[in-house]
Amino acid sequence: MLVHGAGVRANIFRAPIPRTLVDTLVADGYDVWLENWRASIDVAPNEWTLDQAAVHDHPKAIETIVQKTGWNEVKAIVHCQGASSFVLSAVAGLLPQVKLIISNAVSLHPVMSLATHLKLRQLVPLLSRWTPYLNPQWGLGAKGLIPRALTLAARATHHECDNTVCKMVSIIYGYGLGHSTLWSHENLNPQTHEWVKQEFAQVPLSFFRQMLESLRAGYTVPVEGYRELPQDVALRRPQTDARFVFMAGRGNRCFLAESQRRSYEAMSRYRRGYHSLHVVPGYGHLDVFMGRNAPWDIFPLIQAELNRPTQERA
Repeated sequence: MLVHGAGVRANIFRAPIPRTLVDTLVADGYDVWLENWRASIDVAPNEWTLDQAAVHDHPKAIETIVQKTGWNEVKAIVHCQGASSFVLSAVAGLLPQVKLIISNAVSLHPVMSLATHLKLRQLVPLLSRWTPYLNPQWGLGAKGLIPRALTLAARATHHECDNTVCKMVSIIYGYGLGHSTLWSHENLNPQTHEWVKQEFAQVPLSFFRQMLESLRAGYTVPVEGYRELPQDVALRRPQTDARFVFMAGRGNRCFLAESQRRSYEAMSRYRRGYHSLHVVPGYGHLDVFMGRNAPWDIFPLIQAELNRPTQERA
């Protein structure tokens, strides 16, 4: 099962590159499922949290796959906030059928640059007074004070391309001036750079508020009081026997690669030599899945981890 991140949709795994990750997995003999959870832009905008996805969305998706296929073991490739919520669900013991989780970008220990952290601390409370959502689509036609102000800010601070949605993605999810937050432009072909205009939409400020709490704590913090998710669930012994593969682009400007190193070390305290960590040079946040050379640079790594026996221990 493939799980997307915040403010996008499952289609993010099917960018216009010569061979997508879906193509690669199907050719390798896998039965591939794409989950559109409540953060998907194909779902009506809603003020979701990681808790809701961890308790409701991911367990139900896995249950559906098991029922439809008859298989009682599932492997998952999860990205960004799909990863944070999925791993949260797994360590809480809510995904017993999942035996391998390849998590990209961030899992249980979010780490952002100081500049991005400060931006969130200052802007999220302010913006919450005016809008429940931020939307990169404002770059295609902003209406209202906040959309217009953010669009002007994006155009004024990002000159790396002429795609305003791309600029909006950078200003919403990061802080770096003069370069893209979620990918390196040199990694995208022109078709993909144009395609992203339709692949990013509403993301709720409820997510950013939860992320701020998690950044302060140093680990993912549940915020809704579900009994399935104790406040310190990210600090407890994981209630899963799944093997974790933590993957990060070294150039990720959204969540630093340190995020994944911390999660890898935390999991390895309980099962040393069982989990894996891959920090990939030359890549960032999302170009690991939709970069022009990802089929040769990244997908073989993913295939090797998928095909490694889940019970193997180093």
